[in-house]
Amino acid sequence: MGATKFEYRFRWFLHAVIFTLGFWAPWCDALGWTRLRTWLVLSSWLSRTGWLSFIAATDGVLIAAIVLLTLGAWLRVWGASYVGVSVVQSPQMHGDALLADGPYRRTRNPLYLGTILHTCGLSILMPPSGAVFCIVLVWLLQVRLALAEEPFLTAGFGEPYMAYRNAVPRFLPAPSPQVPAAGKKPHWVQGVFGEIYMVGVVITYVVFGWNFNSMLMIRGVLISLGAWIVVKAFLPRPKETPAVSEAS
Repeated sequence: MGATKFEYRFRWFLHAVIFTLGFWAPWCDALGWTRLRTWLVLSSWLSRTGWLSFIAATDGVLIAAIVLLTLGAWLRVWGASYVGVSVVQSPQMHGDALLADGPYRRTRNPLYLGTILHTCGLSILMPPSGAVFCIVLVWLLQVRLALAEEPFLTAGFGEPYMAYRNAVPRFLPAPSPQVPAAGKKPHWVQGVFGEIYMVGVVITYVVFGWNFNSMLMIRGVLISLGAWIVVKAFLPRPKETPAVSEAS
């Protein structure tokens, strides 16, 4: 089932609530569940298996998180550079032109996929129950958002969109482009600044992760969010006539 108009319009707020609950995990105290970071829990489990030392396991979990965050940030920057930050930020669906360039030749929803990957990498800083809660709800929300767009685009474009939908996977990217390029040029500077939060979180993990200080990294995440809020005020606003198909 696709997302409701309320969910689509306030998707940023819903993401914020989910992430806040993931980090806070208020049910842990009531249920007696651990508040240790998932990073520490996973590292301890890996070291107990005898596969790795605790330090090596800690490094391994961090590296895996950095890879997920980097892939997520790349997909979002790549997608936003083609879609345009005004559409990414818009509270409404856009469908005046069918976009089939950049990552959209391999996956129909690179922005939503990027958010899922980002969530998986960020979750190592949450308690385990908060991490599972956050990953599951963010994944479900991305699926609902994508399902809400499909009938909208089908009604707007008809057969061309149906052919595109049949050729390009919904989420998991195809190894090679599945449709010809339409010729749209990316705006990389806007894409990077529009996704400054995602980029900032990657930098936080790469620079500060090796200190093994979760609270320092959480501060870096919050600073990245603050930077995005400030930059967002200076980015292009959505036009009255929408120009592309995916928002996130």
